[in-house]
Amino acid sequence: MDRRTLMKSAASGAVGACLLGGMTDNAMNARAAAPPAKPHTGDFIETADGVKLAYTDWGSGKPVVFIHAWALPSPMWDYQIGALSQAGLRCIAYDRRGHGRSSKPGSGYDCDTLADDLSALLTQLDLRGVTLVSHSFGSCEIVRYLTRHGAGRIEKIVLIAPAALPFLTRTPDNPNGIPAEALEFFRSHVLQADFPKWLEEGRQGFFVADTSPSLQEWVKQLMLTTPLPVAIETSRRITSTDFRQELPGITVPTLIIHGDKDVSAPIDLTGRPTAALIPKAQFRVYEGAPHGIFLTHKDRLNADLLGFIKG
Repeated sequence: MDRRTLMKSAASGAVGACLLGGMTDNAMNARAAAPPAKPHTGDFIETADGVKLAYTDWGSGKPVVFIHAWALPSPMWDYQIGALSQAGLRCIAYDRRGHGRSSKPGSGYDCDTLADDLSALLTQLDLRGVTLVSHSFGSCEIVRYLTRHGAGRIEKIVLIAPAALPFLTRTPDNPNGIPAEALEFFRSHVLQADFPKWLEEGRQGFFVADTSPSLQEWVKQLMLTTPLPVAIETSRRITSTDFRQELPGITVPTLIIHGDKDVSAPIDLTGRPTAALIPKAQFRVYEGAPHGIFLTHKDRLNADLLGFIKG
């Protein structure tokens, strides 16, 4: 295997935290038959630099704010929002800048600005006693939010299949990370070369055997709504950020959920060391679960979320 192939393989395997999971056709039919909850009024908040962030607000009760994965809009959380809002929780999901219905500026994709965007949402909606729930790269925004803005509005956090935590790039004091040149090669020679092809080729490692082709295609199309420059810049910013010093400062109750078959964010590279650094974090391993755990194992996950949030 030549050097270019090795670099592509190494980066794609550990940074493919952007495809999402699936579920069976029966589950899709059940969702279609269930009456949807009605959202609250209001579609956008505006950040200090004039970016409009789109959000949906469903149900009533204790607030839960969902932070989506890399290169995906907030509808990725549909199967959590439906279940949790019907169980008596207020579920708010917003589109990160550059994604979904939100503004798509040419800057502001660093972790500090993304954390400030989350703060703007929480402040303008005046949310308190919040549980923050993230998937993949979204976990980094939660950590940086707590570092910059504190936990005054936050009751609990959930990190699902965290990617880029604690620190993804290889350095002398982080020998298990991925070489910076391999990460950049992935962005410039894989994503930039043919993003749709990479999504298609990465499906099997992200889903389980009984994931319907239609759901897989839906996820792919959601990802393709994200401008490629946004996907590349957020990847560059997040994978180069070191969160190791921030994680021990997290004091709110924390639940980390990770699949042991996750090839996008390998559990020994991300989930386990993250759990080891957060004081008193609960760490639950789903056997056989891939990176798309929030869909492929949605029933178990939704039950665990409800138990943790209401417990």
